Amino acid sequence: MADKLRLTALDADDLAVISAAVQDSLVAVRDCAFFAGEKRFVLLLNRFCWEADATIETAYWRTHSALVFNEVDAVHHHKIPLQQPDRMLELLAVGQQKDGSVVLSFAAGRAIRLEIGRLACHLGDVGEPWPTPWKPAHPAG
Repeated sequence: MADKLRLTALDADDLAVISAAVQDSLVAVRDCAFFAGEKRFVLLLNRFCWEADATIETAYWRTHSALVFNEVDAVHHHKIPLQQPDRMLELLAVGQQKDGSVVLSFAAGRAIRLEIGRLACHLGDVGEPWPTPWKPAHPAG
C-alpha cells in the first residue's frame, strides 16, 4: 500500500478530488459529529482505497480515515437515522452547492448538508490499511 492519503479542499475542484477518494466509504451514524463550539463537523470513515495499486499484494484495501469540515455554522440531516447510532451509511459523494453549502450524499437518499462560512475540508487516513476481498460495485445506467 502507498503512503497514507492526506488531502485538503479549499474550493469545489479540490472537493471533487476528496469526493472521489471517499466514494463508497462506510460510516456509522455515531461516527458523524458536529462540534458546534469549534464550528467543526467530523466523520470517521471506513474508506475503500480507490488509489491502491491492484497489481501489488492484494487487489483491494480499506482504511480508517477522518473527513473534517471547518467553518461549519449549521448541520441539516435528511433521512439520517439519528436514533440508530450503529446504523451504517454508505457515502456516495461530497459536493459544494451554488449557495456555498456542502452536501454529503449517502445511499438510500440520505444526506447531510453543512452550512459553511468557507470551504475548509481535510481528509486523512488514520489507521493501517487492511485487505478486503470486496470491491464496491455500482449498477450501470
